[in-house]
Amino acid sequence: MTSPLPPEMADGLHRYDVRVYYEDTDAGGIVYHANYLRFAERARTESLRAMGLPHNIMMLQYGMIFVVRRVEVDYQRPARLDEWLTVVTAAVEVGAASLILRQSILRDSETIAVLGLTLVSIRAETGRAERMPAPWRLALTAMKTAAGSSQGSAG
Repeated sequence: MTSPLPPEMADGLHRYDVRVYYEDTDAGGIVYHANYLRFAERARTESLRAMGLPHNIMMLQYGMIFVVRRVEVDYQRPARLDEWLTVVTAAVEVGAASLILRQSILRDSETIAVLGLTLVSIRAETGRAERMPAPWRLALTAMKTAAGSSQGSAG
């Protein structure tokens, strides 16, 4: 059986680069705290797209969407205008209808912020939680497993 992960995600991690624009910063040229959430949202969307499972297919074929149930952000260092940042997304736990992700925002190898998120799959029409479609659950489980395997071999 082939992996549902693309080769660039073989280690179970998705990396998304983002440049800090003027619109992302406050008057002091430092990224405004809420914009870290925007960077992370884009990275999550791109991680699903990289696995061939974009949000629009989940909505059109299954009538389902992911919603953020919980988010916790640990801001560790400021990011500034014109810097390149990388958002690294990892699946921590995959349930029937929920998913826990960890997203680290890095400048080079320095951690800028860490987000812990709980997402829930819901039926768009009713807003009620339901089991996520099998292709998403399988791919996200493969992502979690690959990340666990690569951490085990690295340590």
